[in-house]
Amino acid sequence: MQEPKRSGEFTVLLSSAGRRVSLLRSLREAIADVGLRGRIIAADLQSTAAAFQLADTGVIVPRCTDPGFVARTMEICAGEGVDLVVPTIDTELPVYASAKASFAAAGVNVAVSSAAAIEIAADKRLTNAHCTAIGVPCPRQNDLAKVQSNIDDWHGPLIVKPARGSSSVGLLRVATPEELLGIVDRAGDLIVEECAAGDEYTVDVYVDQTGRVRCPVVRRRLEVRAGEVSKAVVVDAPDLAGCAVRTVEALPGAYGPLNVQMFSDGRDTRVIEINARFGGGYPLTWRAGGRQGEWLVRETLGLPIPPVDPPVRFGLLMLRWDEEVFVDA
Repeated sequence: MQEPKRSGEFTVLLSSAGRRVSLLRSLREAIADVGLRGRIIAADLQSTAAAFQLADTGVIVPRCTDPGFVARTMEICAGEGVDLVVPTIDTELPVYASAKASFAAAGVNVAVSSAAAIEIAADKRLTNAHCTAIGVPCPRQNDLAKVQSNIDDWHGPLIVKPARGSSSVGLLRVATPEELLGIVDRAGDLIVEECAAGDEYTVDVYVDQTGRVRCPVVRRRLEVRAGEVSKAVVVDAPDLAGCAVRTVEALPGAYGPLNVQMFSDGRDTRVIEINARFGGGYPLTWRAGGRQGEWLVRETLGLPIPPVDPPVRFGLLMLRWDEEVFVDA
């Protein structure tokens, strides 16, 4: 039986913790910055997850698609006195969204947007349609089969990718009509986009419980490895920040940490993706002054979100490397 929760202690369940050690550490700092003692519980499929070893407690849970996932997670929350659940992967977001009211009834805040917002972010066709509807610039896009049937109306280079993919898995860049016509879409899930010009940027934002979009932090991607940013720098780009804010504030029921990916060449900007969760490069945003983890803690406790002070640290550069964790097997 878990001991009664100590006064001044705040407990976070980091779901699908995996390799998210930097996120774990930033949440631990966030709790301390609010003036509380904290515990981080790492939940994962297997105990060999790196974050599992570095959390205060590690718990094994079923895959998020398992019918018993929610019940097991709620059981852990009750037994461990969890205050806040932080999802980290796309596949678990709709599961948590559907159960958010049940968690809330048990006194647990889940950092997740509505099912409608998550669906728009998860499907790049819906993301593109969302941006088009609200007047946010985005690439021209259509299903692969429709583009192949009207090939003369499309000019390379083009991007072919799964509509519901992530981390650049399955992404192809094609330069000629012959390459495009040679692609077979067996799953019927591939889309084609015109290439957006310029550099790639990610804008982290926080949506508070009133629906207000706070503190956009613009990160220019310098290097990406296996679909996740490995080098990036915080830049002063009010136009890109404003574009991200407009994109997110129009999402129905957005809440917590989100980010918007876009390309810009300084003249033309195109939004390509929305992620309804902490982004892989969030540790840079945290260090630059985007206190999203702290704001989650504050809102869970019913505390106000203070002004960002000092202001966002432009020019801050993040360079990542691998680090090992050693434990007795």
